[in-house]
Amino acid sequence: MIEFVPDIPRWRQVAEVIRNRIKDGTYPPRTRVPSVVQLTEEFGIANATGHKVLRALREEGLTYTEPGLGSFVARPPGNPAPEGEA
Repeated sequence: MIEFVPDIPRWRQVAEVIRNRIKDGTYPPRTRVPSVVQLTEEFGIANATGHKVLRALREEGLTYTEPGLGSFVARPPGNPAPEGEA
């Protein structure tokens, strides 16, 4: 768990942690990011807060969702798929 700053919404703080993990390569492109359940367990947040985190990352273009499979890290802009890969 992280120590939350009172004046910043929790979903923003958790999104920043996940954003930093994407940037530092903890979650490389095309790998899964934590699910809502995993976010609630790791950070001690509500389900609705976890949904906000994933929605924010998706809206920023950092992740994409595969229905029934979860959320995955998107490729950085300007980084095309390897040959033979969609």
